[in-house]
This record gives sequence, structure tokens and C-alpha cells, in this order.
Amino acid sequence: MAAGEVSAAIGKSVQIRGEVKGSEDLLVEGLVEGTITLTESRLTIGANARVQANVSARDVVVQGTLRGDITAGGRVDLRSGCNVSGDIRSVRLAIEENAVFSGKVDLVQAGAAAHERPAAAAPPAAPASASGSASGSASGALFNAPGQS
Repeated sequence: MAAGEVSAAIGKSVQIRGEVKGSEDLLVEGLVEGTITLTESRLTIGANARVQANVSARDVVVQGTLRGDITAGGRVDLRSGCNVSGDIRSVRLAIEENAVFSGKVDLVQAGAAAHERPAAAAPPAAPASASGSASGSASGALFNAPGQS
């Protein structure tokens, strides 16, 4: 699939309360409350989206508002202008300038993020890496799990 291309979308006027599961890339522009699980796919939360859900996907890109925990087997991108409140468990994390994040970060080895602790599970007792609010520098910030490059 080409960069920037999605195979499924939840439009701005769509509201979903419950569980969203799938095996294809998903763009959310509307309101979702509950859980989103896309184990082998990419989840993009668009600039207009309001998501109150624990999310689990291979890669997660946040441009809008997310209230809930993120579990990713690959990379989490917090884009400029996004607002995220919740814990992140991933192999890689990138935070752009002007992204707002409040929560704990747990960077793990590849393969451990999606399999050990699903998004709906309780957060770990002690974070492995960072906690609190974060904001990237002018060029953004990229964090990798120990041993990852």
C-alpha cells in the first residue's frame, strides 16, 4: 500500500461506541469510544477525530485527540497539534513539536508490545522509560527501545 493511502475510513460525521477490529489500515476522522484493535495494520487518528478508546495496532499515527492507552508492535507517531492522554507501549516513538502528550511511555523490544499486554490490559506497575508530559524539539523526537536502532 502506498504511503498516505488507507483502505478503510471512519468519516467525520460517524460515531462508533463499542469495539472496532480489523485487518486493514484504518483512518478515523469521527468519534470512537471503546476499543480499536488492528493487530497487523496501521491506525491513523485524523486531525478532526475524537477517540476515547484503548488502541492496539502495528503502527499508530495520532493527529487529533486520543484519550486512552496505545499499544503498538511497531511505531507510534504523535504529530504536531495532536493531544494524547494515556500510556504508550511501543517499540518506537516519535513526537513532533507542538504535540501534547500526558502519560507513561514503555519502550519494548520488537514483538513484545502487541503480544505481551493488549491495549485493554492494566498498565505496568513501573514504566521502563519515561513518564509525564513530552514535547518534541524543532526536528521532533524519536525514541527507540533499548537495543533497537
